[in-house]
Amino acid sequence: MSSLSATLNLLRPSLAPSPPSVRFFGVRNSASSYSTSRRLALFQLGSALPQSQLLGAKASELLRGEGNPLEAAPVANLAQAGTAIAKENALEWVKNDKRRMLHVVYRVGDLDKTIKFYTECLGMKLLRKRDIPEDRYSNAFLGYGPEESNFVVELTYNYGVDRYNIGTGFGHFGIAVEDVTKTVELIKAKGGKVTKEPGPAKGGSTIVASVEDPDGYTFELLERGPSPEPFRQVMLRVGDLDRAVNFYKKAYGMELLHKRDQPEYKYTVAMLGYGPEDKNAVLELTYNYGITDYDKGNGYAQIAIGTDDVYKTAEAIKLSGGKIILDPGPLPGINTKITACLDPDGWKSVFVDNADFLKELE
Repeated sequence: MSSLSATLNLLRPSLAPSPPSVRFFGVRNSASSYSTSRRLALFQLGSALPQSQLLGAKASELLRGEGNPLEAAPVANLAQAGTAIAKENALEWVKNDKRRMLHVVYRVGDLDKTIKFYTECLGMKLLRKRDIPEDRYSNAFLGYGPEESNFVVELTYNYGVDRYNIGTGFGHFGIAVEDVTKTVELIKAKGGKVTKEPGPAKGGSTIVASVEDPDGYTFELLERGPSPEPFRQVMLRVGDLDRAVNFYKKAYGMELLHKRDQPEYKYTVAMLGYGPEDKNAVLELTYNYGITDYDKGNGYAQIAIGTDDVYKTAEAIKLSGGKIILDPGPLPGINTKITACLDPDGWKSVFVDNADFLKELE
C-alpha cells in the first residue's frame, strides 16, 4: 500500500451487532446490511500536507506587466472587487450547503473491550469492523443507527499502543437515555466507572450522570425523551468562545442553537449544529473563564462532516481563518473526495463529499 493509503482504511461489512442491554429511544432493532464493496474509513491523517492554491493568479501577478502605474490602478481595484465577491459567494454558499455530522474519530487501547462496553452498557450497535495487519491497526464503527442517517463513533486501535493521553481539551460525549439511574446501575454491574452519580445538571433540571469508558473517555448520560438520534453531543473546550462560534458559523455553516453563561461555575457553553438538538448530534463548545489553551493529548482525533463540495468548503474555511491540512480532492484508489482542516483552537475536522460517502456505504 502507498504511504497515503496507509493512513486511510477501506472497511468490510460489520460483525453481528451485540443486542443492547439498555432501551434507548429511537434505536432500531434490525441490523443494517453492508455489501463487500470498498468502504471509506476516515481518518488517521497524521501530518499536514502542503497547501495548493485553489484560485487563479493573485492580484499581484496581474500587475507585473510594464506600463503606467496609473493604468494598473483600475486593474488592482477590479482584482480586489473580484476577491471580495468571491469571498462573499464562498461564505454565502456555505449557508446553503447540505451538511451533516457523520462520525467522530478517536483512539483506544483495547478495541474488543471498548466495543463490549459500548454495546452492553451504552446500547450501541457494532456497524462494521476491520483489521489491517499490514498497516498495524484495526478500527470499528458503532452507533444507534445506520451511517447513512445517524452520527456514529469510529474507534481506532493501533497495534501495540494500549494507552493514550486524552488531554484537557476534550470534554465528553453526550448520550440520551430513557432512565439515567438504571443505566448507571447497569454500568456499575458491568464494572464500569461512574464519575458523577445521577442528579440535576448544573443550572438546570435535566437528570444527568457521567461515566468513563475503558480508555477514560467521559460519557455524559442525559435523561431525555424519544429521539431518532440518541448520540447528542461532542464537547470540546476552546480558548475564545466568540471566535470559535463565529468560525463554526461562517466556515462550517453551523447554526448557533443556544449559548449559556454560568458565572457561578465560571464557564460559558455554546451549542452548534445542523439541526435541532433533539434530532441531531451537535457540537458543544465550552469556555472556562481565564483558560485560553488546552492540552489536546493524542487520543481524540476529529469529527467528519458531509458536504456537497469539498473544494468550495476548503476555500470558505481559508477565508474564515481556518487552516487546510489536506487539500481537497479524491483519495487514491477510491476517488472519495475529502478535505481536512483545523479550527482556530487546533481542533481537526474532515469534510467528505456527500455523494461519495453514500457510494462507499453501498
